[in-house]
Amino acid sequence: MSIPTPDKIRVLWFLPTHGDSRYLGTAEGGRAVNMPYLRQVAQAADSLGYFGVLLPTGRSCEDSWVTAAALASQTEKLRFLVAVRPGLQSPTLAARMTATLDRLSGGRLLINVVTGGDPVENAGDGIHLSHAERYEVTEEFLNVYKALLAGETVNHHGKHLKIDEGKLLFDPLQKNGPPLYFGGSSDAANKVAARQIDKYLTWGEAPAQVRDKIASVRRLAEAEGREVSFGIRLHVIVRDTNAEAWQAAEQLISRLDEATIAKAQETFARMDSVGQARMAALHGGRRDRLEISPNLWAGVGLVRGGAGTALVGDAETVTERIDEYRRIGIDTFILSGYPHLEEAYSFGERVLPLLPLEHPLPQASLAANMGPFGETVGNDYRPAQPAPRLAAAGG
Repeated sequence: MSIPTPDKIRVLWFLPTHGDSRYLGTAEGGRAVNMPYLRQVAQAADSLGYFGVLLPTGRSCEDSWVTAAALASQTEKLRFLVAVRPGLQSPTLAARMTATLDRLSGGRLLINVVTGGDPVENAGDGIHLSHAERYEVTEEFLNVYKALLAGETVNHHGKHLKIDEGKLLFDPLQKNGPPLYFGGSSDAANKVAARQIDKYLTWGEAPAQVRDKIASVRRLAEAEGREVSFGIRLHVIVRDTNAEAWQAAEQLISRLDEATIAKAQETFARMDSVGQARMAALHGGRRDRLEISPNLWAGVGLVRGGAGTALVGDAETVTERIDEYRRIGIDTFILSGYPHLEEAYSFGERVLPLLPLEHPLPQASLAANMGPFGETVGNDYRPAQPAPRLAAAGG
């Protein structure tokens, strides 16, 4: 199967509503999740030119909808990728929330459809459904949710949901509602993606594995007469040299002990998420096999659920690794790094200018200091202009 190569890409950052740190698995260097810090991260992403930010969902996080609503007025162009939760929300309530936040943010809302893969957390939220049943609910939910956002009055009597005369009085700003993002690695998830979703997301596996997932979902979508685009969720560790980046990666897990790793892996093992199982299989909880593909490091997944891999290297190396994914069909990159404020700048200043971005980077105001930018040297003269950076890799 021939997979089209996107000419341009979008890059989003991550809003750490479940906490942030310099060292994984420890409170050392930890940062409180509060409005001043979240505002700093969001405004940094906005000013650096990221397309948007992903807000995680679940009981380990501050609520994504409340957080996005609070930060929308504190940013200008930044989009917010916020989760709807089939089985936890009714589709009519979710549609009203979506339309409201889309209008109030000026059309800067993106929707992440999250089915949920932790049976213990699901039970705590009152969801007592099998893996297969959760995807049945997701499909019914999306049928109703999408129809409401398209302006339809909905009567739906399904296996799990019953809606009589459901409708919205106030439309979303984006026609038919914001685009739908969705991740899942099981057969059931892929079928839902093929029938319902605009952008299928994968966690950061090696390019060959990602290529296979893209091909599978694309075939299913074509059978449904639909097109689906593709994104990937990764961490990044970018420094001036490859050696410094690898040193930073090792430092990130330098406070981890084996008991902490084992406890985290035990928690992940209870989940019925195929994607989480694939993440855990990349390293098996072991420190001695963390580079699973050139510059793709699985150390984050020793203790962090969900996306567990990072691109590690200098700017040119990470640019080339990103371009590898672009060449197999990925057009959207959702990135993060520890701590998120500093790494947003590290990646944004080093790598974003090298990428073939669909969204333009901010330009310096001509009415203010026109550069060159940086600290004045010896209180007396401006620094020299930087040398031209390399063009984006690939073609």
